[in-house]
Amino acid sequence: MFNSTIVTHLTLGAYFDTGLLKYLFFLILMSLYVWIIISNVLLIVLICVNRSLHEPMYLFLCSLFVNELSGSTGLFPFLLLQILRDVHTVSTSLCFLQNFFLFSYGGVEYLSLAIMSYDRYLAICHPLQYHTLMTPNRMSMLIALTWLCPLFLCVIMVCLTRSLLLCGDIVHKVYCDNYSVVKLACSDTTINNIYGLIIVSFSVFGPVILILYSYVWILKVCFSGSKQTRHKAVSTCTPHLASLINFLFGGCFELLQSRFNMKSVPNVVRILLSLYWLTCQPLFNPLLYGLNLSKIRILCKSLLSAQTL
Repeated sequence: MFNSTIVTHLTLGAYFDTGLLKYLFFLILMSLYVWIIISNVLLIVLICVNRSLHEPMYLFLCSLFVNELSGSTGLFPFLLLQILRDVHTVSTSLCFLQNFFLFSYGGVEYLSLAIMSYDRYLAICHPLQYHTLMTPNRMSMLIALTWLCPLFLCVIMVCLTRSLLLCGDIVHKVYCDNYSVVKLACSDTTINNIYGLIIVSFSVFGPVILILYSYVWILKVCFSGSKQTRHKAVSTCTPHLASLINFLFGGCFELLQSRFNMKSVPNVVRILLSLYWLTCQPLFNPLLYGLNLSKIRILCKSLLSAQTL
């Protein structure tokens, strides 16, 4: 009779022998991870220590950068270790831990982007009432919401998956994701599937409605407002829209790859696009916001100038 202790280790089946090239891949990924840590930590510190940046928009960004550090830490050390190993196995406990980190990263990231779109809607469509509507208490509540809801949903998801009886032991990914583990189960997964639909309904469609609502009104104000209003909207919404599109592109491909047969797509392409979903935001967001938001750009320039003196 099967029980949950039969499978203690899972094999990551997407890895293939690259010979000495694995050291090159290791150096490339290590460089990306170092860049992610330095750039995101720099912006977090910059926002925290400068009182001029203690505004809702920048504090929402600070929360976003913290989440990207968390998600990267859930992926890169594990990935770097697996690249150097010849046997690509992982304990089920570590697999579930990575599930938690990566799923919570995606949930917090997406909900943060939705809350940031609402914040831009208030700033552009209701500029005179903005500080009345976006009070410190409300801002704190929204930041707490972006973290607590995904983390709560993720704990339940991991517990449900952990209770399954696993008969297979090969995950066709370079990291552990929840759906790939669920497919290995030989016990009833009805509850997992229903819960998955609930999560999709709650954590995907809810933020989509908020994002669409916010940008419909922002566009309406842009078309009917003054040149100054349009310039403000473009300067503050461009990095947010670019970040949102970037994340949705990677997320959509990851969803398609997990749910449908993608064997016709070359394995290398599947791996790269799968990693893109987890690395695109931490890599590009510091550049997007650092270069496009004038306050951050000016402070970065002054910081670099002070270090060169």
